[in-house]
Amino acid sequence: MERISSFCVDHNALQPGIYLSREDTTPSGDVISTYDIRMRAPNHDPVMSITSAHSIEHLGATFLRNHADWSKKTIYFWPMWCRTGMYVLFSWEPSGEEVVKIIQEMYAWVAELDESYPIPGATAAECGNYLDHSLSQAKNDAKKFLEIIKDKNTLDEYKYL
Repeated sequence: MERISSFCVDHNALQPGIYLSREDTTPSGDVISTYDIRMRAPNHDPVMSITSAHSIEHLGATFLRNHADWSKKTIYFWPMWCRTGMYVLFSWEPSGEEVVKIIQEMYAWVAELDESYPIPGATAAECGNYLDHSLSQAKNDAKKFLEIIKDKNTLDEYKYL
């Protein structure tokens, strides 16, 4: 089998940021854009807790799928199970500026949530591991990542090595 492209990235040199991982064209001609939201430097920084990654997954997916401009463009948002970040798939080719802006907006929303905010989909009926959430850890991780990307306007500096 061929090696998939994400295994060809030098994870020892990868830094936190937002990377265009791939763009694919479906048989019907639609473009699917996959972004790597790298919150931690792989193999260097401590990884996110499962409870934080799980909570950011629920919060980020809810934010994007309810956003006035991005709801119809968002296919999926989920954690990397190496626990160094998240992935998001969009059903179009957004500019780097558009991607940075929506990711900043999403992480700012998570970081600023009131501690009493109920994590969406975090009940036994809605989630297969509903007890494994932490809003406070998710907020803390969102704040840390937002600090890294808050002054960015483009994806130009984020290139896979």
